[in-house]
Parts: sequence; C-alpha cells; structure tokens
Amino acid sequence: MLLSSGSKEKSQFKLITSHDWSDRFNVFTMACCKKQLKTIFIVLLSTTICTVTINKFPYELIARSLMNNRIAEHMFHRDPCACVERCLAASRDPWFLELFRGDIPPLLSRENSNISDDIFNWWQGHYRDAGSHRCRTCAVVGNSGNLLGSKYGLLIDNHEFVMRMNKAPIEGFEKDVGSRTTHRIMYPETATHLDNSTHLLLLPFKTLDIQWVTSALSDGSIKRTRFKVIDKLRADKNKAMVMHPAFMYYVHNTWLHIGSQRSYPSTGFLVLMFALHVCDEISVFGFGANTKGTWHHYFESMPQKFRLTGHHPGQAEHEIISELQQRKLITLYTGW
Repeated sequence: MLLSSGSKEKSQFKLITSHDWSDRFNVFTMACCKKQLKTIFIVLLSTTICTVTINKFPYELIARSLMNNRIAEHMFHRDPCACVERCLAASRDPWFLELFRGDIPPLLSRENSNISDDIFNWWQGHYRDAGSHRCRTCAVVGNSGNLLGSKYGLLIDNHEFVMRMNKAPIEGFEKDVGSRTTHRIMYPETATHLDNSTHLLLLPFKTLDIQWVTSALSDGSIKRTRFKVIDKLRADKNKAMVMHPAFMYYVHNTWLHIGSQRSYPSTGFLVLMFALHVCDEISVFGFGANTKGTWHHYFESMPQKFRLTGHHPGQAEHEIISELQQRKLITLYTGW
C-alpha cells in the first residue's frame, strides 16, 4: 500500500509546484542516491497532498495505492448460505429488503474507487464468497459497560469473525469480552497496534485518513491528523482494508436518514452495517447502556452522570438495532 512514485504521478506533482521549486528539486536530486530520492519524493508528495484544498485531485492519487482486492472479493456474498437458524442473504423481510442495498460496496478498492461528486462532497462534509456450504458467524463487539460481568467471552470467541472497535482492550477482560479478534475497525485517532492475524478495517472520515494508513504501513511520514497519531503502525498491510465512502453514505442516508451535517453514524453502527453485508449470522455484544441506564466503556471507570452520544444519532441507531433484533435478523446480547 505504498504511495506510487510512477511517472504519471510525478508529472501531476510538477503541475502543482512552482518552476523555482522544480529547479531546486532537480539540483538536489542529482546529489542524492536513488534510495534517498525515493524517500524524499514520497514525503514531499504526501506533504503536498495534505496542503492542497480538499478536492478530487489528491484523492485520485491516493486511490492508485488501493487496495488488496482479494480480501474484498473474499468477504462479499450474494447466494444463500448454510446457516440453520437464519441466513441474511436469503432474508425476505420486507422492512429489511427496503433498507438493505447489496449493490453498495462496503470496502474501497481499485475497481470501485471512482466516487461520485455527491458522495465525495458528503464524505468530506463530515471530516461474498458465499455458497450453500458456508455459514459465516460474526460477533460484533462494542465497548459498552454492559459487558462487565456478562461472562460472554467464550461465546464471543466461538464466532468465525470477531469484530472489535478502536482501542478497546482485551487483556484483563477475557471472561467478559473474549480473547480473539479477527477484525479491528478504527481510524487514525483511535488506532492501536495489531498482531499479524488481525484484519485492519479503516473508517476514512477524511481523505487524510487514507493517506495516514498508507503512511503508517510504510514510511511513517504522517505523524498528525487532528492531533498526534501513531506514525508507524504494527499490522499486516496485506490484511488492511478501507470502508468505502459510498457505503458510509448509504448507512448515513438510507438507514439513519440523518439530516444534520454535524451528525454521523457511530463506529459501532457502521461496523454492524458492515457485518450485515459480509456475515450470515450476527451476534451483537456491548451495545447500549448497562442495567442502571448508564452509557460508558467497559474499560473506563463509571461516569458520575449520563454520557451523551456526541454527534452520533444514538436514539435512531438504538431503534434500528432493536428492530433488527425483533425481526430476528441479529441476536442482541445486552449483558443483563
């Protein structure tokens, strides 16, 4: 996932620099070895992209470095599965079918990186290997305090995919949250190091986030986004994926009908919608309040007062999750 340094990119780079700078750059490169030149070019290109007013030019450069398409192809499914109790791909629930769009790509790849103006503007305005033999079970593990004392650990670990979010820790909480992770969903400001068995799924809330993951898995040139972030991420770059902005737009408009430009889906809700598209049976853990009605993370101390959901449409998300549970499209474990 290194930024390309091909001739076409170089010519585009020259278009946005002054003749003065080109002359100095040429003199400088003659004095450098090839390895130094390549490193400097990548850093300069990344810096230039960061400073350009947000438009499709930098995104199109970044898109050329995307993405391990074999991972995306392996995830998607169209045909019914082998699950005994339910199979999302075969659901005929009219409410679900009205909302569910199988044609929206959840993951960004070279083949689908051409983004319409509407989706691109919305995105920046906010910062299936199937078959009758397979039943892919997924545990979507949120970070709610209702996991404490739940003893869901073994149940969570028994799923084929275990999806976790942001920096949520496992060590010390294994009895309640499990010990396995197959997918970690995060963005630069919530990133954490991963082992080589875990897939990284980036939520790109801004174009800089895609630049960051490219940098973090290569030269570490980007050290700040909104604030200081991990510059060199320990993760398997061949297991890195990026959620497609069109998929985020679809969740925002079709499922949640968000009208405010300042409101956007929570990480947990985006992960649940992603699971609806790549899994056959879904179990949801660690969403919602605890038995006392308090919203907090299981790895943090109990707050003294009710915690608001910020810019997330918490009530709308709660209603959708409850509806999915009532229609037996997911299994929701509340911890109590």
